[in-house]
Amino acid sequence: MSTELPKTFDPAEIEARWYAHWEGEGLFRPDRPQAEPYTIVNPPPNVTGSLHIGHALDNTLQDVMIRYERLRGKDALWVVGTDHAGIATQMVVERQLEANQDKRTNYSREDFIAKVWEWKEESGGTITRQLRRLGCSMDWSREQFTMDDHFSQAVLKTFVDLHKDGLIYRDKRLVNWDPKLKTAISDLEVETQDVKGSFWHFRYALEDGVTLADGRDYIEVATTRPETMLADMAVAVHPDDARYASVVGKHVVLPITGRRVPIVADEHADPELGSGAVKITPGHDFNDFEVGKRAGFKPADMLNMLDGEANVCQTADGLVPEEFLGLHRFKRDGVDGARELVVRRLKELGCLIPHVTKDKEGNAVEHDAEPRTIATPFGDRGGVVIEPWLTDQWYVDAETLAKKPIEAVKSGVVEIVPKSWEKTFFNWMENIQPWCVSRQLWWGHRIPAWYDADGKAYVAMTEEEAQTQAGDGVTLTRDEDVLDTWFSSALWPSATLGWPDKTDLVEKHYPNSLLISGFDILFFWDARMMMMGQYNTGQNPWPRLYLHGLVRAADGQKMSKSKGNVVDPLGLIDQYGADALRFFMAAMESQGRDIKMDDKRIEGYRNFATKLWNATRFCQSNGIVGGIGDHTGPGLAPKLAVNRWIIGEVIETRDALDKALAELRFDAAANTIYHFVWDRFCDWYIELIKGNFDEETRAVAGWALDQILVMLHPFMPFITEELWSKQAARADYPLITAQWPDPQAEIDAAAKAEIDWLIGFTTALRSARAEMNIPPGTRLDVIVHNDRKFVDGKVDDGVRTDLLGHFEANSTALYRLGRIDVVQIAMTGAAIDLESGKPVDRTTYETNKKVAFQLIYDNATYYIPLEGVIDIESEKARLGKALDASTKEAKSLEGRLSNANFVDRAKPEAVEKARADHAHHTAEVERLTAALARLG
Repeated sequence: MSTELPKTFDPAEIEARWYAHWEGEGLFRPDRPQAEPYTIVNPPPNVTGSLHIGHALDNTLQDVMIRYERLRGKDALWVVGTDHAGIATQMVVERQLEANQDKRTNYSREDFIAKVWEWKEESGGTITRQLRRLGCSMDWSREQFTMDDHFSQAVLKTFVDLHKDGLIYRDKRLVNWDPKLKTAISDLEVETQDVKGSFWHFRYALEDGVTLADGRDYIEVATTRPETMLADMAVAVHPDDARYASVVGKHVVLPITGRRVPIVADEHADPELGSGAVKITPGHDFNDFEVGKRAGFKPADMLNMLDGEANVCQTADGLVPEEFLGLHRFKRDGVDGARELVVRRLKELGCLIPHVTKDKEGNAVEHDAEPRTIATPFGDRGGVVIEPWLTDQWYVDAETLAKKPIEAVKSGVVEIVPKSWEKTFFNWMENIQPWCVSRQLWWGHRIPAWYDADGKAYVAMTEEEAQTQAGDGVTLTRDEDVLDTWFSSALWPSATLGWPDKTDLVEKHYPNSLLISGFDILFFWDARMMMMGQYNTGQNPWPRLYLHGLVRAADGQKMSKSKGNVVDPLGLIDQYGADALRFFMAAMESQGRDIKMDDKRIEGYRNFATKLWNATRFCQSNGIVGGIGDHTGPGLAPKLAVNRWIIGEVIETRDALDKALAELRFDAAANTIYHFVWDRFCDWYIELIKGNFDEETRAVAGWALDQILVMLHPFMPFITEELWSKQAARADYPLITAQWPDPQAEIDAAAKAEIDWLIGFTTALRSARAEMNIPPGTRLDVIVHNDRKFVDGKVDDGVRTDLLGHFEANSTALYRLGRIDVVQIAMTGAAIDLESGKPVDRTTYETNKKVAFQLIYDNATYYIPLEGVIDIESEKARLGKALDASTKEAKSLEGRLSNANFVDRAKPEAVEKARADHAHHTAEVERLTAALARLG
């Protein structure tokens, strides 16, 4: 028995009710101990986070796959959890303290960490609640957190093992340093912004009377960071630059500090840029650091002129004048910084080369610097300019760990989808740098290293083990730093299952089956999981990696708070329902492409859900219920062609879905089920069976609707579960754990040919009606004139007896849906009345053809008599006028688009609109030309 559906579809009420039911009944992880495992881990969002539109895409795709495989009977496990998010979480808690006129340093480390745990328990569940609203069928019973005890043990073991194998070490290198937060940060936490700045030119005097070929006794260098000259250690020129060939190996003497530094040859210097000579500050620039190493400078000897707060400190050689010490690198609170003082002193010394422009009268005007827009790195949380800073940190030998992942992808053991990302993967992995894994924070996995008085490090799982290594009587002090959160999250595929213990979950679900990830964390997370997976377990964490694009604003721009174009997925869920948003994400996810937000499309998918709702209500009102047969078929052999046809359509749809999802083509899968539901089932099958709800038809229709709900469920879980429950009393057999369609019938070729012909002919006739401005309700006659058929590639002039058969077999549908009264075969004169299905005597085609329009479909030509239906001449005039207008507009737009000035200089949205309008009018020209041709 079915339960009557309400007239209107209310997503909010359905979503809350069903999610609570699924989770409460443990249906996200049904007990299937013997089933084949299928495992996905979600990229753990920050515990401080809230759902953004990128999360909505990422988690929708994962849920599509996990629900699909669950329906296919697998032991589907979707691991869920959150990342402790070192910097982000510590900042949240510190801000709370600041709001109460308090600060972190008023507490011991242990007491502050306790406060962070308090915050996590009270406020850290925001994003997990929001993931539930999206419908994510995750295994919440085993929710993970990267600071859980078992996870922390996995992190410590990995660090200790890597250190024992010489793959983690302490070194002095440049890092991205946030002077506000006073910690190293990862590249992903650096945001590049265009900032208005300046380009200064200096003279560095050549030593001991040395001159260039042109007689100059100095080298000109240029920089956007004049303050760093206090720590310059060389000047670089290109090895092939003839201007400087005679001075390579010579020295310059720096102004202000008087430091004597060498002139080195290095390809980093660009002869075409400025003077071709570059000042080298290895301690404060990543490129200069590499140049310095090639020039023979050891990191331990590289000069550092800034402290952790970006204030000037004394360099190791003691040459920075006292007036600079303690100054901030930039001007701050109206007080000049080191930059301003360096420029002033250089100008006073005559070492500043002015930038010369001309005023309106043509007179030369000197400026201290050339204005430039400079790409500047900012910390995404501290909000200040990042300082490349030379400091002692812990590093992972990423080059060694990258070898096995590189081989895994090259050999095809790990597949990256789309394949186009492989080139980027190899480029990064084959040029990988040591990975800085230490952070100067309190919240996080504290580095398991202890130091003796001489600074020697002892790495161990516990302090007791470290003490044993050091020996009795040696006083040890633990490292204050914590690990980069990417280090711990790199263990996510295995540690969430219980590794390093050999748990049942590890044995069954590791390696995982698939990882779905944004391309932007390919290196920060995905590649590092491959490294750690291979190192810790000897296995790749998964055989397939799917990389999706970004979700962009409607105009294609990247979303950002500063642009004010960020879209809130929860607002979209409130407005359109979770199912509509999910379907949009899947339907728009095309491999290798970003997604543009489009509220109209989301609204359209909400309308799609409403159409399915109304179709189900119609079925209920005509005695069509669910629970008929099973996933293998309706339990009967239908006689009617339309019922055999819909079973075949279910089979074809199932096959297309299986293929698309096997290939991770989410857009193809979504569009397949969309068109089957909307076009084939709702628009055609339901229309074709109206008026004939016999036992066979009700059974087949109810079975087909059940299969629709199963196949649509991965994309739209809420409405499908609701309709499933209302179509039959099956509380013990919820849709979420139902069976994927597996019809045992074959596709009936004859039924398919017949119904496809009916649909195609009716569609063509409806289109022609619209072109001719024939009112939809007007009844017409049809004369089949050129009723030839093709046999073995040749035209057979014999009569197509199959056409009359099509009309006879589908007379009721054609009478009702095509609004046709009589059909006549011109070559034989045979005619039938579609309302009664009986032969009739009609005036021959020759009498009517002068006032008919022509329709060509399926290798046959049809004439539709129009006398008394429309005014032919008026219709020709209307079409001709519209054709002239579209032709003129298409030519005008073509001219505009062929103008390079317009394409290059107009706003992108204006060019895009012009292209769209041109395509529209070009199509209109074709359509209207064809319409006029129909009228002959």
